Amino acid sequence: MAHIPDGVLSLPVLLAGGAIAAGGLALGVKRLDEADIPKTAILAAVFFVASLVAVPVGPSSVHLLLGGLMGLVLGVGAIPAVFVGLLLQAVLFGFGGLSSLGVDVIDMAFPGVILAAIARPWIDAAPPARAGLIGGIVAALAVLGTAAGVSAALALSAAEYLPSVKIVAVTYLPLAAVEAVVTGFVVAFLARVKPEVLGRPAVAEDAA
Repeated sequence: MAHIPDGVLSLPVLLAGGAIAAGGLALGVKRLDEADIPKTAILAAVFFVASLVAVPVGPSSVHLLLGGLMGLVLGVGAIPAVFVGLLLQAVLFGFGGLSSLGVDVIDMAFPGVILAAIARPWIDAAPPARAGLIGGIVAALAVLGTAAGVSAALALSAAEYLPSVKIVAVTYLPLAAVEAVVTGFVVAFLARVKPEVLGRPAVAEDAA
């Protein structure tokens, strides 16, 4: 339930989410370098396709978020990438709502961006295997950050949602494990063969 539909959240939550997301989107677009547009478009497309595939987990469903990976590769550029993917999903397939788009962007993009920025010094200094491990941790925590964001948005909107918040949050635990593995392997691979994609120096002699 990372895509929150229209009519679920309260007006104050929608307005606050829209304002914060707009600020993040403006920052992401401002810092988007022309050379980064191709990889931003590719990751936006991957996010768009991956998050269309929802897997039922208990009373809810989950899908790949890739927030940690996008944050590590794109930095704040992940915010406009996620925004475009969510907007197209809402318009074309009815996934999520237009009024809740800002909250969805915050929930799915912001945790990965923030955690990637925190982990950046360790990623840059680590050999590929360790970089993959750190990337996996970032991805898992980003998923849990999304779960916390969705839960908070629901809890702040109506007391009636409180009984279901814990259930919704728990459904993200297996997804966190899956994303940790996927992102860990991708980051380790990129650090070894294409480190510049991660913002690392393009040095072929990276230690294993």
